[in-house]
Amino acid sequence: MSLTTVYLGLGSNVERERHLVAGLEALDGFLLEIHCSPVFESEPVGIRSGPFYNFVVVAKTSLPLAELSLRLKHIEADNGRYAPERKGLPLDIDVLLYGDLVGEFDGLVLPRAEVLKNAFVLWPLALLAPQLEHPGVQRTFADLWGEAHIAQRLWPVPFQWRGLELTPAALIEAHPAA
Repeated sequence: MSLTTVYLGLGSNVERERHLVAGLEALDGFLLEIHCSPVFESEPVGIRSGPFYNFVVVAKTSLPLAELSLRLKHIEADNGRYAPERKGLPLDIDVLLYGDLVGEFDGLVLPRAEVLKNAFVLWPLALLAPQLEHPGVQRTFADLWGEAHIAQRLWPVPFQWRGLELTPAALIEAHPAA
């Protein structure tokens, strides 16, 4: 069985902790070796809503991209993402990177464009995988974050999953909410 490394972006602006924990629990049912970035709170981008919690997960999967994407849609649906009466965005899970794929695959463009555009994706990626190179631009995520000029406000927040603190206290202290 061949395994592919996948990076996923998770976000929520409705009952944020509950939905993000539910998303992690669901992912843990079929992904291997899950590791999480610190969690960030940010102002919404592109929509009017309350603030978001966002973070990035890296894991291994044997699933083909199309099947992984379908499972992510089911997890989102289970958390009310597509409910007609929903308010806000209960759970969003995006495939950011799937191995070193570059291009359009099964309707997904990889790496996802938001990686370079949104601080709430790039900063967590830079912390989770600083030496990993973006397969499209061949630069490390640490370098890309260090040189980014993205006008978005975000700050690290405490967040626990299974008793593990995902956001180190030192990071929170170094970057308090503005």
